[in-house]
Order: sequence, then C-alpha cells, then structure tokens
Amino acid sequence: MNDIDIAFKYLEKVESYKYLVSIVNGDNSIEEEINKIIGLDNKAHYAKQNIFESKLASMKTKLILYWTIIRLVMKYSSETLLLKESMKRNLLITERKIIKRIFRPKKDRDGTWRIKTNDELNNVVINMDIINYIKVQRL
Repeated sequence: MNDIDIAFKYLEKVESYKYLVSIVNGDNSIEEEINKIIGLDNKAHYAKQNIFESKLASMKTKLILYWTIIRLVMKYSSETLLLKESMKRNLLITERKIIKRIFRPKKDRDGTWRIKTNDELNNVVINMDIINYIKVQRL
C-alpha cells in the first residue's frame, strides 16, 4: 500500500515531486536536480547554436553570449545546492563540452586541424570555471 494515512485523510506516496523550481525526492538526493540543470544548459546552448557556429559572429560575441546565457542558467539552478565531487565533475564536463563546441577546431600553420587544449580554453574563459563562479556568487 503506497498511501499515507494522516488523520483519516489518505495521501498518495510519491518518489519525487517538483516544488517551485526544485525537484524533491525521498532520499534527499540532488543528482536528479543536477541532471535537470545539465539538460537546461544543453537546451540553452542548442537554442543559440546557429550563432555559436556562425563565422560572422566574433569570438568576443560568442563569449558574451556564453557568459550571459549559458553560464547563468547553470549558476541560477545550482548556486544553492551542496555539490558533491561527482556532481561538480559533471558540471565541469558539460561546461567544457559547450566551450569546445563554441571554439571549433582550428587549422594550424602546417595544415593540420586541432582542438584547443583545456589550458587554452581556461585562458579564454579567464580561469573561472563554473564551480569557482558558483562559489564566488555565493559570497
């Protein structure tokens, strides 16, 4: 029987539910919430994908879009959560994938194509990954 009896009123027992913008579940896990954040972040990226892939838009414009849309989606949803290391890793991986999609492979002088390294991408986003950004915004 999955119903809960409180003062002769029967309530249906559920595994999780959405309250305001957060998902609440019985085992107090926020992994479902993190997966929702990653999904929202991917939606934000794909909504602006034509601009990120455009050769007409400058890198500065693409970075401004990244900082004002995609990063804010991740920050807004996760700034109040207590993040475990595995969740931090998932957020960092998602951020890195999106940045690598924005900064497409480049052609070197010898004619070979290469993807920018993580260090080069860190310099582009001014050494402030999403986890550090969230921590700074909490203060």
